Amino acid sequence: MADYREAFVGIDVAKLRNAIAIADSGREGEVRFFGEVDASDQSMRGVIQRIAGRFDRVHFCYEAGPTGYGLYRLICSLGHECMVVAPSLIPRKPGDRVKTNRRDAIALARLLRAGELTAVPNGLFLRHRSRSNRHLLALINESSGNLWLLPSEIKDG
Repeated sequence: MADYREAFVGIDVAKLRNAIAIADSGREGEVRFFGEVDASDQSMRGVIQRIAGRFDRVHFCYEAGPTGYGLYRLICSLGHECMVVAPSLIPRKPGDRVKTNRRDAIALARLLRAGELTAVPNGLFLRHRSRSNRHLLALINESSGNLWLLPSEIKDG
């Protein structure tokens, strides 16, 4: 029986180019820089498929930022798990102030493998997924708004 291979991919997202790092599973697994690729959907789709072809299961993560959730939707549409991480919740070593795309991608891959990252709440993605989910989100918001009105109506009555 062949070995089960799992990988953890950290992506440092930028407007023009994305830096990608891969961490093999296990405590002693290798963490390596994969490279930088264009940030276009076509380029990212090719890279994601090439990485996924080498492993049985792949987990992706990237730092939330101004580029939005297009990459999240792309990765999920290809059938992979993706975690969007809040930048303020990424553990950093004290005094580590040098930031490069390569270092950030490697750190994301390593932290994802260790399970030390906190995702942005998935409720934020409901808006982007589909019309029915947006409708569901609107109903939830509407019903929770009604709950806030209820105590004031009871006091006035």
